[in-house]
Amino acid sequence: MDSAALRRALVDDLAAGGSLRTDPWRKAVEAVPRHEFLRGGFFTRSAPDAWLPVLADSDGWLERCYADESLVTQVAGTIVPGDIRGEVLREPTSSSTLPSLVVRMLEDLRVEDGDRMLEIGTGTGYSTGLLCHRLGDDLVTSVEVDPEVSRRAGTGLGACGYFPELVVGDGLAGHKEGVPYDRLVATCGVLELPYTWIEQTKPGGTILATVCGWMHASELARLTVGDDGVAHGRFLGGQVSFMLARPQLPPPLGMLPDLERGKERAARLGADVLDDWDARFVAQLAAPRAQHLSLTLADKTQHVLVDVEAGTWAALSRDGEQWTVRQGGPAQLWDQVEDHWLRWRAGGSPALDRFEITVTPEAQKVTWPKA
Repeated sequence: MDSAALRRALVDDLAAGGSLRTDPWRKAVEAVPRHEFLRGGFFTRSAPDAWLPVLADSDGWLERCYADESLVTQVAGTIVPGDIRGEVLREPTSSSTLPSLVVRMLEDLRVEDGDRMLEIGTGTGYSTGLLCHRLGDDLVTSVEVDPEVSRRAGTGLGACGYFPELVVGDGLAGHKEGVPYDRLVATCGVLELPYTWIEQTKPGGTILATVCGWMHASELARLTVGDDGVAHGRFLGGQVSFMLARPQLPPPLGMLPDLERGKERAARLGADVLDDWDARFVAQLAAPRAQHLSLTLADKTQHVLVDVEAGTWAALSRDGEQWTVRQGGPAQLWDQVEDHWLRWRAGGSPALDRFEITVTPEAQKVTWPKA
């Protein structure tokens, strides 16, 4: 199949799956060649932590470009597929998001003709190209923190005949030169929505962004900016996941605390609740900067939460049906998680798409309806 046929097949798949819902975005997906944004190749997973390069025009490359999958385009902050031969064992740092999620987010933005758009995270430029086709180049601004990623995106966009304003900088600061915007979409995760985004979006405008934590549960939020400068919205559900904005990546754990110290007690809640996405997201609201890891010592597994910046930690272990927690630092980290999670359970465990999010100049607040 040629690329046009592959695009038509992709459109049919996205429409059948429910992510592609309206004609303007259908025309955009049919028109914008995703493979032009992947000319530098991508990585395919060869083991849990290993990646192999797939270069342009190799067998299966074009078909993979039009599969509904995320394709890693950079690892370790600088390495691209053309840089290596063989495997690389490093963490992904940039990717082309799976088309169904890209399109779902664009549909959920409720874009209208004439809207001025600010995109946070240019990435490969594919979603930027879809925005340009829908709105026109002069209404699209896209911010990317990585100069090389932005440069490659500009090359792909130019090959497609699109020339939006591409900005290299910290997307958390937005882009004040183009204010006000009618719509703002972020293709990276954030712990908290920067108030600069609310300030740069006109009253009545829409912000779409993924709220995350360092325990790796995240949800897509859509907010409307009010006349009073406060943004209100809801989570949309669906377990959306993005790489975190680089300034909000977790710090290195460094040397772990002495897990034999601290206060020990019977836990009201075991670490196994963190296996469930919704429950982990709720727990994460109480401890958004806690990192979770598992350690096996003397044939016994300990689940450890560490908030490096706050200097707090909790270690949980299980003996039969009973969980024990030991905590240290200036605050009781697992107490916070238990209190928050148990209030959610007492309220009937409402689904995440019933949660409300509010962002003011002072803070971000997430609440759920009472039973």
